[in-house]
Amino acid sequence: MFSDSLEMLDNIRLNFNPEGLFFLNITLAFVMFGVALELKTEKFKKVFANPKSAIIGIVAQFLLLPLLTLGLVLLINPSPSIALGMILVAACPGGNISNFMTALAKGNTELSVSLTAVADFSAVIMTPLNFAFWGGIYAAIYSKGAGLIIPIEIDPVEMSKTMFVLLGIPLTIGMLFSYKFPKTTSKIVKPIKIASIVIFAGYVIIALTLNWEYFLKYVHLIFLIVFIHNALALMTGFSIASLFKRNKNDVRTITIETGIQNSGLALVLIFNPNLFNGIGGMAFIAALWGIWHIISGLGIATIMSKKPVRNN
Repeated sequence: MFSDSLEMLDNIRLNFNPEGLFFLNITLAFVMFGVALELKTEKFKKVFANPKSAIIGIVAQFLLLPLLTLGLVLLINPSPSIALGMILVAACPGGNISNFMTALAKGNTELSVSLTAVADFSAVIMTPLNFAFWGGIYAAIYSKGAGLIIPIEIDPVEMSKTMFVLLGIPLTIGMLFSYKFPKTTSKIVKPIKIASIVIFAGYVIIALTLNWEYFLKYVHLIFLIVFIHNALALMTGFSIASLFKRNKNDVRTITIETGIQNSGLALVLIFNPNLFNGIGGMAFIAALWGIWHIISGLGIATIMSKKPVRNN
């Protein structure tokens, strides 16, 4: 459907110098440090005492969303770099603003925080494995047709090392900092969260500006794909939570957690010269996800907040 129009993006590498990549990595680590400041172990007790909703949320995020993303990719048939960008975003953990959106939606904030913690730590292993598995299936299917010109042989070990540096270390440091300095943490957590979102949004804008010609030429097609993909993610969370008859608070939480992906992490991985080296289609998908899921998430959360919660 989209393949012919977007195929040029498979062959381009977006402009992003090593210094910019270094500061992008630092920014993401700063974001994850800020997320970890709110990960208190006492918040998890209620969730782990009744873990069904947490299990459903993890399944929706790390199993169903990548599976359904592969189905969407095969259905709409975008160019390979766009397809791999969609699969990578789906393989990433939830976004760092999902907790705020859950609170706005009057969802289960303890469940949201727990899912964030489990997803972020699990992503060190699950994101590389998910991308290698589902991306490998896509590559095998696509190579039987026109041929795949983008290398899919990404080393999961190399990606896991990168994930550990970007997620594991700042999350661990953040939780230790919060435990050792609770008073300081309560003062800095909100400013850090706001600053990290603003700084990261600035990097996305810079990346798009440096490649403005390509962005203007393809934004309408890429946005349509991101819109459909994000809608699929939100519906995946809502559907499985409703199917297993979770209460309204948990349905809202799982919907948001599944629909808000850490596209910033995907963008950092894409620009990593040892992994994807700035493949055009992948980068545009991750960048537009980073913008759109904030808009869609806030919209969904606002609508939910206006509806009373009637749990059984």
